[in-house]
Amino acid sequence: MDLTLNEVQSMLAESVDKFITNDYDFDTRQKYAGSELGYSADVWRTFADLGWTAIPFTEDDGGFAGGPIEIMLIMQRFGRGLLVEPYLANVVLAGGILRRVADTTQKARWLHPIISGELQATLAFVEPQSRYDIANILTTAVVDGDDWVLNGSKGVVFNGGNSGLIIIPARTAGEQSDEDGITLFAVDADRDGVSIKSYATIDGLQAAEITLTNVRVNSATVLGAVGEAFPTLDVVIDEATLAVCAEAVGIMQILKDKTVEYTKNRVQFGVPISSFQALQHRMVDMLTDCEQSYSLLLWATMANADDTVEAKRAVSAIKYMIGTAGQKVGQEAVQLHGGMGVTWEMDVAHYFKRLTAICQMFGNADWHLDKLADVPAS
Repeated sequence: MDLTLNEVQSMLAESVDKFITNDYDFDTRQKYAGSELGYSADVWRTFADLGWTAIPFTEDDGGFAGGPIEIMLIMQRFGRGLLVEPYLANVVLAGGILRRVADTTQKARWLHPIISGELQATLAFVEPQSRYDIANILTTAVVDGDDWVLNGSKGVVFNGGNSGLIIIPARTAGEQSDEDGITLFAVDADRDGVSIKSYATIDGLQAAEITLTNVRVNSATVLGAVGEAFPTLDVVIDEATLAVCAEAVGIMQILKDKTVEYTKNRVQFGVPISSFQALQHRMVDMLTDCEQSYSLLLWATMANADDTVEAKRAVSAIKYMIGTAGQKVGQEAVQLHGGMGVTWEMDVAHYFKRLTAICQMFGNADWHLDKLADVPAS
């Protein structure tokens, strides 16, 4: 397995690192997170200008034909910088759907504005009863003349309050948890019958609860084939899972580094607490967890980039690792910082909050352990 970055990938990683170092310190992040949008519109335009929003899309669509490796490089650094801009919602989720199933007209209407930074979008894949089962859909879409009428509820919609486009998976046939009979609809957020309740999440980002009441859309909003959306949903959610795992690895690495540095400077009984053997053992465990998680992330990313038979198992494996070892690293960082580790002013607390949220996104550790048991090894 060749883990060497090519020239373009190296330049991408360096550009993200440089931006975070020069323009995105913790205080700046807190200002953006506390704003009405919950992120910076200027920073988002910078993302578009730098080409980051175009990374995973084909050249025909105006992108750079990147893949899981490039997304990993970006998201890992976003984790280190604790960025709040809605890259996951726009590029990975909504963009992931559109680049796979949208036709030329639909891409011109929705995908191209996402790439240029002019349109905010999201995928509303969670329902109140669904837990982590993306096929568990009660939202319905019924044919009425030349239109479709949508009814239902969506929860924890990332960036939902800021999105002009909401991609809605709805059931057009079958029973509640059937994989067949799911259809994707591109719904404008300001359409009659769409009710959006936006809120800030515990990790400093934005989400929304969305209710659809007799929302009428035409056939031009159907993305892909009617009733055959599950395979697309499945692969996009796997990509998003891998993306947040990369973000989590970046958070774990920065938490480990900050904890080691803090223990070198914190003096107790006349000596730095880093000299205490018991604390050294705990920080070595943090290092081990970080390195194991990073190695597993590389394997999962390469498996998905090469579309191997191990790709789905690899995603569940890294998500399980993040949900166990990642959570442990976060807890150790907070505890070794003492009471300061939970204060609002200390960045460690906010890294821990984001890491804890990621552990629950797209399936927690127990969910992915069950998936690992269900998917046969090659």
